[in-house]
Amino acid sequence: MANTPQAKKRIRRNAARAVVNGNRVGRIRTFVKRCESALASGDKAAATAALAQVQPELMRGVAKGVFHKNTASRKFSRLTKALASLA
Repeated sequence: MANTPQAKKRIRRNAARAVVNGNRVGRIRTFVKRCESALASGDKAAATAALAQVQPELMRGVAKGVFHKNTASRKFSRLTKALASLA
């Protein structure tokens, strides 16, 4: 258990940041799922619009430190590839 005031504060801060970061990851997952469902339905126009919303969300997650850059790039690449194969 934390002994020092700094360690106790760090525990409080980590808990608060975990809530914020969890919300960010959840928001990104929602956008990705919307895109995946549009791809699954076969609607190219909806999938293109959804993909255009996913990309900035993924990059925002990278900027905020909740995703690694390569992870976001991989997810976006796979969605783009799936969209290209819809035709």
